Amino acid sequence: MGTNGETLKVAYQGFPGAYSEAAAKKAYPNCQTVPCEHFDTAFQAVENWIVDRAVLPLENSLGGSIHRNYDLLLRHKLHIVGEVRLAVRHCLLANRGVKIENLISVMSHPQALAQCEHTLTELGIEHRQAVDDTAGAAKFVAEELLQDTGAVASSLAAELYGLDILAENIQDEKVNVTRFMMLAREPIIPLVDKPFKTSIVFSLEEGPGQLFKALAVFALREINLTKIESRPHKKRPFRVADDTFSTPIKYFDYLFYVDLDASMADPRTQNAIRNLEEFATFVSILGSYPTDLSEA
Repeated sequence: MGTNGETLKVAYQGFPGAYSEAAAKKAYPNCQTVPCEHFDTAFQAVENWIVDRAVLPLENSLGGSIHRNYDLLLRHKLHIVGEVRLAVRHCLLANRGVKIENLISVMSHPQALAQCEHTLTELGIEHRQAVDDTAGAAKFVAEELLQDTGAVASSLAAELYGLDILAENIQDEKVNVTRFMMLAREPIIPLVDKPFKTSIVFSLEEGPGQLFKALAVFALREINLTKIESRPHKKRPFRVADDTFSTPIKYFDYLFYVDLDASMADPRTQNAIRNLEEFATFVSILGSYPTDLSEA
């Protein structure tokens, strides 16, 4: 298996021409990309040895976290082995000969529509249609030969489905970057001679200062946190507060996903995790992997 992924099959969510496919090709330049209808399908494809890797989005600089994939990281036993950042440059696409003034509607993924809302309004396109995938929207517009509906998608989608690009870089904020995770069946060996991140998830007992105590195990060892995300604990959705009142108070119980600016090969990180395990109710290492230092 070559270092650029010559023999790798890499799953992504969406139709050909999706931004996720571009991220997969950036992560593994010579790979064979395999489209999957759903995020869960891509996870399963790796687990079942249909593909070697999956490249799936974790967060976007405008839209925030992709919560579904955080939940799936716990449901499936895969490891994060890398990350890749991709600049998202939305285009307004339409069939040959259609002009912007002919469009009364545009379709795309809900997040893409939200990211271009102001620009689309300025172009006079008021009606929006939300679909599952940006490239899927382009495919539908092309196959149905729609004359009054455009799609918000990538320039690659325009090329693949034979559409014209009526406007480029139509996102309201010009800096629009999505961070993708690279998933594999086996973890990689972490190093200390280059920048690494470590992603973990944990849960805590009820009580004042518990989260402060958890974060302190990293602060005391001068380990920087680059992200923290809380998600409801689906297997234990409620916790009962101290029964001070006659009727017990129930709160949501949470899992905390944290990215550390450190490698698991670093003794400081190992000691911090051991310290956390002394009082956390659950700790899992999702992966320790090279930081993406490339241009998005």
